[in-house]
Amino acid sequence: MTVMTDAIPHAARRERAMPTIITLAAKEIREGIRNRWVLATTLLLAALALTLALLGSAPTGTVGASRLDVVTVSLASLTIFLVPLIALLLSHDAIAGEAERGTLLLLLTYPIRRSAVIFGKFLGQLAILALATVVGYGTAALAVGWNLGAAAWGAFAAMVGASILLGAVFLALGLLASTLVRQRSTAGGIAIGLWLLFVLIYDMAFLGLLVASGGHALPPLLIDTLLALNPTDAYRLLTLGAAGTGGLTGIGALARHTALTPPLLVAVLLAWTAAPLALAAFVFARREL
Repeated sequence: MTVMTDAIPHAARRERAMPTIITLAAKEIREGIRNRWVLATTLLLAALALTLALLGSAPTGTVGASRLDVVTVSLASLTIFLVPLIALLLSHDAIAGEAERGTLLLLLTYPIRRSAVIFGKFLGQLAILALATVVGYGTAALAVGWNLGAAAWGAFAAMVGASILLGAVFLALGLLASTLVRQRSTAGGIAIGLWLLFVLIYDMAFLGLLVASGGHALPPLLIDTLLALNPTDAYRLLTLGAAGTGGLTGIGALARHTALTPPLLVAVLLAWTAAPLALAAFVFARREL
């Protein structure tokens, strides 16, 4: 009887957690709209996507690919550099910034769990990023490929979904950075460091390793592991190595010889999202305000 009565409050708390998370996510979205984050990110993605769409669709006559396939490859390349940066800028001050402003202490006076704050902020920021990505990239796709076939649109939709998933990875990393420090400036520095590490430095080091091997083939398992340890490389394989667009990029050959299949790459990106998010919730639950 004691065990059952002890379990009831825990079950009730779990049932109340989801509405709390949704409420906090809605609050994050409202703040994003008020701070013009939604408008700014949508306009930025739309402007750059339209530029790439109008300039990048010209080679289709020589490579024999549809205009939308070329745009899909161009936008996937843009995503690797831009979406992680936007995600980190959205999330790096989610906790540290509110702590500096004093609003975090006020928020925690309400009967909500700290993990709900983390998950609510993550979902709200993910909704902002997803909306900006769908509208921004969708505008470019409609401008060049609204009358193309289902295969081209399927590849484009897969790229957009993978881009949102890549954004989720860096939102989680930004939230983790925000829980580890107390000043938003420090969190911002960590965010820029993470962007440089995963987008630029890691691949340069990977290329250096390939050069240092002196032309000898590295073990396939080692290559797959190194690719999986970088979410941007997993995204690059998932999108630029896809069947519909792999012929337009050099990574298509690598995708055909790796054991990292698309479902496994999606699992890698999901793990890259879940692990920092869980760690952020763990750290925040034990943080002294």
